[in-house]
Amino acid sequence: MSAGLGTVVRAGVGRRRVQTVVIALTTLLAVAASVLATGLLVASRAPFEQAFTRQHGAHLAGQFDAAKATADQVAATAHATGVTATAGPFATVELRPRSVTGRGPSGTGPGVPPGVDLPSVTVVGRGDAGGDVDRPQLTEGHWASGPGEIVWAVGQIPFRVGDRIAFPGAPGSPTLTVVGLARSATKTAQAWASPATVTALTGPGAATGYQMLYRLAAADTDADINAARAAVAAAVPPEALAGAASYLQIKRASEQVSGTFVPFVVAFGVLGLVMSVLIIGIVVSGAVGAATRRIGVLKSLGYTPAQVARAYVAQALIPATAGAAAGVVLGNLAAVPVLAEEGEAFGTGTASLAPWVSVVVPLAALAAVAVTALVPALRAGRLRTVEAIAVGRTPAVGRGRTARHLLGRLPLPRPVSLGLANPFTRPGRSATIAAAVALGALGVTFGTGLALSVGAVQEAVNRRTAGDVLVHTSPWSSPESIVAAIEAQPGTTRYFTTRYTEAGVAGLTGPVEVVGFDGDASWGTYEIIEGRWFAGPGEAVVPSGFLDATGIRIGDTITLTGEGHSARVRVVGEVLDLSSQGLRVVTDVRSLAGLDLDTRPGSAEYHVDVAAGTDLASYVNTLNTALAGTGEAEVNVGEISSVVVAMDTLAGTLTLLLVTVAGLGVLNTVVLDTRERVHELGVFKALGMAPRQTVAMVLTSVAGIGLLAGLVGVPAGIALHDAVLPAMARAAGTRFPPHILDVYGPALLTALACGGLLIALAGALLPAGWASRTSTAHALRTE
Repeated sequence: MSAGLGTVVRAGVGRRRVQTVVIALTTLLAVAASVLATGLLVASRAPFEQAFTRQHGAHLAGQFDAAKATADQVAATAHATGVTATAGPFATVELRPRSVTGRGPSGTGPGVPPGVDLPSVTVVGRGDAGGDVDRPQLTEGHWASGPGEIVWAVGQIPFRVGDRIAFPGAPGSPTLTVVGLARSATKTAQAWASPATVTALTGPGAATGYQMLYRLAAADTDADINAARAAVAAAVPPEALAGAASYLQIKRASEQVSGTFVPFVVAFGVLGLVMSVLIIGIVVSGAVGAATRRIGVLKSLGYTPAQVARAYVAQALIPATAGAAAGVVLGNLAAVPVLAEEGEAFGTGTASLAPWVSVVVPLAALAAVAVTALVPALRAGRLRTVEAIAVGRTPAVGRGRTARHLLGRLPLPRPVSLGLANPFTRPGRSATIAAAVALGALGVTFGTGLALSVGAVQEAVNRRTAGDVLVHTSPWSSPESIVAAIEAQPGTTRYFTTRYTEAGVAGLTGPVEVVGFDGDASWGTYEIIEGRWFAGPGEAVVPSGFLDATGIRIGDTITLTGEGHSARVRVVGEVLDLSSQGLRVVTDVRSLAGLDLDTRPGSAEYHVDVAAGTDLASYVNTLNTALAGTGEAEVNVGEISSVVVAMDTLAGTLTLLLVTVAGLGVLNTVVLDTRERVHELGVFKALGMAPRQTVAMVLTSVAGIGLLAGLVGVPAGIALHDAVLPAMARAAGTRFPPHILDVYGPALLTALACGGLLIALAGALLPAGWASRTSTAHALRTE
């Protein structure tokens, strides 16, 4: 760029301060929103992949029966077709532990009280957390390297570092100390110890085996995993492969949560991009239109059309570059609290955006600014010199006169009728401002509906924990003593119990969670999507995920199996339940009679309703005293999902950015229009127009546009909401009942319809004030 052209660009940037600021702020907000949306989209799409890659996770975890295969035979499976890397074989032993020291309902926090016999666990003999496959990540403590040490898996029985565990079934009934807590991305073990410790734990009749972990050349589908499983099974004696777990099941569980973010983040991202391009186009087009005479002067001084076009593109890129740089910083700062919530929801602990996002997004934004500015810049370059100097910025003769004449006949104050007629003077500019406001109203409508629907989902999910008070117990608690304490408590009106266990379901691989309701639970039912709640034994309700996984429908009968026994229940309803990947059966506890099913720690909850006026804090304190450590009562405050918090935070942030960008578009357009009409304003002031009438005229000039744009944007926002929410539900593996989607009541619709009007008025307020303060003499001297 030549020195002369550089001077023109710098002069244009400095002279049009409002347009320069608007471009900078619009780009700043657009880049900030895009960095936030893109970064979160990347983070939400790959939380499992990040942990899996970091830990060199196992695609397939094989468990072999030591009675049917030797360690060498298991090790030879490393050469099976499709296997690229292995870890193992690791000796395993299945034992039933007993807590020696720990924390329970009577201790200082959640945990296991002393002297409790726990369900069987498989301890894997592994000397360290390294290797080519599956590197468990220590979250606390250190790896078990000597005798008497054990590492417990995060998410299993809640032991802490320092707790001691006995194994009465092992030779000598040894006691081991928990020296570390670790997380495996593919959940390959419940506990780890050194190989020598596992050997010491192995006694006559113990269930022993070998674990082998595999990475595969092809592992994208269930068919790939099944083929590898078959190849491994063929490499050992018949029936030696006792079980094989695929990483895809865990991956799907993670993606079920993270995938819910994708639809609405994409929706907001597209809205922000479209609005940013639109506003930049408005600003640059306005700059060209307002500087027609200046363009003519430049061309008369010898500047070519290409130079003029480059000058106006550069005038847009300079403030846009500054705005983009600030937008990257703002986007990263805004992402910190949202990523903290998302990291908690996904268990990844992500604290920052992917670095490439902060590079690619601003470059793409600047490219969009350049392309958007190029169209009006080329128009400026094509203007004929004589025409540009002669016409200047004077509006076409007669444009808008008919509208002013017709509106002037209405019984309205003159400033109001003048303001309402003003959009007809420049219909093209009015159309662009209407589009910006409509997009802003669309964003507000969509964001408001999203927040209300997500809140309704949270309330529906909270119905799984009904009652004013919850009492948590464990298998080692006495049900009779718990019931006696609850019934003796003054203020108790009603209660029921939910008991948790696992059972097999014909047609599904692996167990599913079963929730048995004991007592009258008619007042504490789950949210029904379709069908009805079970009326007694022999009936059950299931989540949407269960229906999808099994292919059954409401009215079909399923068979529950356990310990060689079976029970048949008929599915009578579909419920909203996102836990356990939707693989859950909810039924009357009497439906499970005859099934010899083990229970887990924390497997029973008592849901208690109290009389109106009862002080909940006093009730809970007195009940805990009566329970004497056999259970723990707490006030039911409902679940506050970190996923819901993250969604609300992100939706609120992006909605605010969209509204701000729309307001900037209105501000710039009204400033251009007011400056072009400054001489006309002087005439009005000379004829007696008061400052407040001037403000009313300027505000009215955008009020009609804002109201009409709002009436267009609100239905579009509702349509977007009704398209995105079902997509979010599908990603979560469920469906939503109608009331979660139908959140737009008459009062809310009325308020949202005024949203476009408020955006337009807010954007026009500053230039209206400037117009009212302009002196009559100054305005009349301006052409």
